[in-house]
Amino acid sequence: MIARLFIPLGLFLGLAVLLWSGLGKDPTILPSTFLDKPVPAFEATKLREPGVPIASQSLAGEPYLLNVFASWCLSCRVEHPVLDAYAKRGALKLVGLNYRDQREDALAWLNRFGDPYAEIIWDPDGRLGIDFGITGAPESFVVDAQGIIRYKVVGAISPEIMEQEILPRLRGSKN
Repeated sequence: MIARLFIPLGLFLGLAVLLWSGLGKDPTILPSTFLDKPVPAFEATKLREPGVPIASQSLAGEPYLLNVFASWCLSCRVEHPVLDAYAKRGALKLVGLNYRDQREDALAWLNRFGDPYAEIIWDPDGRLGIDFGITGAPESFVVDAQGIIRYKVVGAISPEIMEQEILPRLRGSKN
């Protein structure tokens, strides 16, 4: 009879510990097996220029923010003005990865909301996304000049994330 009383109490305490351990953690930061490792080698097509290839090696040499976006992504609309403002003022090199999207839809979206990207990689079937461990859009990766992933953001980028996390890492990786 006493054991019956302790089972619910034990379950409650276990659940409380589990929930308590999650408090204070930033849900936009997910551990990534890609941190401090090279960008996965790839060769894909440019979104704006069908048939023109773009490869991972062609992006090395200067740090950049790789931003995963899609026309169907509502959160991408939220972060887009932030990315656009920083790219236009030259604060960063912005490379887009158009994820699981139709070319026409992506180009229409960029025409409507602006195109701040220096390059855009087109990944219509999501295969490249698998290589990057992408779980959805938007996601962004800070890549240093040697092509090493230094930081990952899951979800929309705010001005605070840009100023406190992304720009310092980009500035620190120009070597």
